[in-house]
Amino acid sequence: MPDDTQVPPDAAVDEQRAVPDGAADPGAAEGGGEPHKLATLQAQLEESFRRARDTSDRLKETHDRLLRTAAEFDNFKKRAVKEKEDVQRFGIERLLKDFLPVMDNLERALDHAEQHDSRQVIEGVRLVQKLFETVLAKHGVVGFSALGKPFDPSLHEALMQQESDEPAGTVVSEMAKGYKLNDRLVRPAAVVVSKPRTPAEPPPAANSEGGGQA
Repeated sequence: MPDDTQVPPDAAVDEQRAVPDGAADPGAAEGGGEPHKLATLQAQLEESFRRARDTSDRLKETHDRLLRTAAEFDNFKKRAVKEKEDVQRFGIERLLKDFLPVMDNLERALDHAEQHDSRQVIEGVRLVQKLFETVLAKHGVVGFSALGKPFDPSLHEALMQQESDEPAGTVVSEMAKGYKLNDRLVRPAAVVVSKPRTPAEPPPAANSEGGGQA
């Protein structure tokens, strides 16, 4: 026999009232979570922007550092090229300084031979001297004379001064020639420089007192 029992209206109302006041309504809970999600997304977005800025700053710093490194490396290459060129041009400078006294002695021997009219000796030594000069010129070494020129401290080394009728400061004697290597001074010319002559002292006056006595 079917149960035709019906719930009285008052009972339905009482059942609704039985729900606790603090219980959350599922629909209300779902709608109230939206602001929280928005705040979370906003925080994540700001964090992403911060990280992007940090990454950009690091990239800029790295780029600047690479530019500085590239500039330093370029300067290093230029210095290396210049040093290599200097070695090629001036690497034999020390050898030349040891070799030049040989040229000096050869020139002195020629001067001595010329004074004694040793023609054959002069001719032989002169040939050797020219051979030396040719070899030196091949390596960029050129001698220069200072005789008769104004004294130049950048090219000449004054060994002494000598009274002369030449203008003061003129090279009147050359003890050794100067030499250059590719326009760089290897050795200055050793010279004697003129100075004005000392005025002659007048002769002492004659003593006439003794001559007037009888």
